[in-house]
Amino acid sequence: MTHLASEPTRATGEDARSSAHPLLRTEGLTKDYPGIRALSEMNFELRSGEVHILFGENGAGKSTLISMLAGANHPTSGKILFDGEEVHLGSVHEARDLGISAVFQEFSLIPQMTVAENMFLGAEPTQAGFLRSKEQKRKAEEILKSLDFHLKPGRRVDHLTRAEQQMVEIAKAFRTDPSVLILDEPTASLTNHETEQLFKLVNKLKQRGVGIIYITHRMAEIREIGDRITILRDGRYIDTVDAKTTSEDRLVELMTGRVVGQIFPAVAYSPGETILEVEDLHTPGAGGLNGASAVVRRGEIVGFAGLVGSGKSKFAQACFGSFPIESGHIRFKGQTVLSPKTREMLKRGFMYLPSDRRSDGLMMMRPARENISLASLMNSPLSNGLFLNIKAENRVTSDLADRLNLSPRRIERLAGQFSGGNQQKLMLARSLTREFDLIVFDEPTVGVDVGTRAAIYEFIAELCENGAAILLISSDLPEILHLTNRAYVLYKGEVQAEFAGDDITEANVLAHFFEREEV
Repeated sequence: MTHLASEPTRATGEDARSSAHPLLRTEGLTKDYPGIRALSEMNFELRSGEVHILFGENGAGKSTLISMLAGANHPTSGKILFDGEEVHLGSVHEARDLGISAVFQEFSLIPQMTVAENMFLGAEPTQAGFLRSKEQKRKAEEILKSLDFHLKPGRRVDHLTRAEQQMVEIAKAFRTDPSVLILDEPTASLTNHETEQLFKLVNKLKQRGVGIIYITHRMAEIREIGDRITILRDGRYIDTVDAKTTSEDRLVELMTGRVVGQIFPAVAYSPGETILEVEDLHTPGAGGLNGASAVVRRGEIVGFAGLVGSGKSKFAQACFGSFPIESGHIRFKGQTVLSPKTREMLKRGFMYLPSDRRSDGLMMMRPARENISLASLMNSPLSNGLFLNIKAENRVTSDLADRLNLSPRRIERLAGQFSGGNQQKLMLARSLTREFDLIVFDEPTVGVDVGTRAAIYEFIAELCENGAAILLISSDLPEILHLTNRAYVLYKGEVQAEFAGDDITEANVLAHFFEREEV
């Protein structure tokens, strides 16, 4: 059990960072998979009381490194030293017992179990072989309270929002008292308030001498909490630099091996015919839509902004047919759609790319080829109406893998074996297998690096300029400000405001993130 207010038991501050040996160190750590070296002779060190950022493009080796440090994977060669002594981590439980806890980007929760049951899975308090459920609930309440996470231990995980599930993952790491905490994109699903609470926690842990390995692609987070940054590229160590003094341009140059210019492209908008017209849309349940209306035209990028749970994703899901509708009017390409169904909407030319690529967007145990071609199996040239043309499928998917710089460019590799950014590319490639009139990008850059992010923006801009209607749903405000020519702001299922052109400013958009009475 972690008591954040307790007196430090480890070296703190400058004393910790200047200790005789690092808290955690790797020497020549290497990981090979069939046909590929994911990490090559990695030398890395973590000091007590520091936040050490791992920085690199998707596929650079960050996830491979932390998976071995957390006991979830085993190195092909090299050493891991903890507190000066070599250790062999056989499992996540062994690492956690040693004092190394990890919060991975991809959740490992059991939906049908409660918050408390997930937090103590595999380490349940027992007596004489029987579960002590009251003690488990009490301990869970103490941890959640210490983290200032407003969750009830008895709630089932499948009833939680994605942000709340992220909190459960973080809370799991604190059922023991960690010496090393690994956080992999922990703020991707959190609101601003929840992110602030996490950063307060990080600072408390630093004062106690806990060493923190932190993976993020957000420059603001690096500046706010980072001490040192280690950059990886193509599975190799590149450099370790100071987080406070190293410029953003220098970090991007180290990460990519090239100087990256303006991340947001100039988009040539040419609004034409109305593709999607929605009036007074209502959906069932808490967090649903409460009379939302919007219009999306060909040749423009329309943004949907708002807090987590504002209903911006449910709007697109309802129009696409993947979420039920209570009432409202939907017109697609001038035709009324009474009860949208995903198969029918795809045939009509509507493509929706979801925010959760692992759960909703991809078939993780199927090859990249099948994931790319999934939405166009009944269309030429992939099909002649009766049978799938395997040669055409291979040719089309291989060409798209080359176009989007999929790494590695192996279309028979399982989707689950690619990095997060390359999984995102698989979903993007799906929208190029045929012409779509409307493409919805729901949080398209969650968990992707700067280089991939820039490529995705160019990709979206190109689709818009070629005449597609684009709906961009994003919690990343700069994406709304720099990519869209019109933007809607949603709050509690209602459209609070619509802005166009130069009126799409940070002040205008943020002013409508909350109830109108508060503006």
